[in-house]
Amino acid sequence: MPTDTPPPAFPLRDLLGFELEMGDGSATATLDVTEMHINPHGSLHGAVPFTMIDTAMGAATMSVIAEDHFCSTIDITTRYLAPCRSGRITCVATVRRAGRRIAHLDAVVTTEDGTEIVAATGTFVIYPAPTA
Repeated sequence: MPTDTPPPAFPLRDLLGFELEMGDGSATATLDVTEMHINPHGSLHGAVPFTMIDTAMGAATMSVIAEDHFCSTIDITTRYLAPCRSGRITCVATVRRAGRRIAHLDAVVTTEDGTEIVAATGTFVIYPAPTA
């Protein structure tokens, strides 16, 4: 996918309300945390940054593979480092290495003041797009 192409439509991203920008081998997702993102304990629900990480990793992978290929998550390991209760969070995902079949990625989610709240590594499979 060329870097000047906007990310494809994705209803879950719209529901959660985060923005996504793709670059050459990286992607950035940003979200303004609202009450809808908070768990019953008053902190950001872990599924929210995880979804941002998974989506940004997929977008970063798509930015470095052939246009006639897709990718899918094999695994993502997340480490929740600090709570977040409000403000803007940013996830930056970066391709460490992309081969013909597998891509390895890193991601970090930070608050506005630079506090790392989640760190992750991921592996994605790369495969030809299905034909009709």
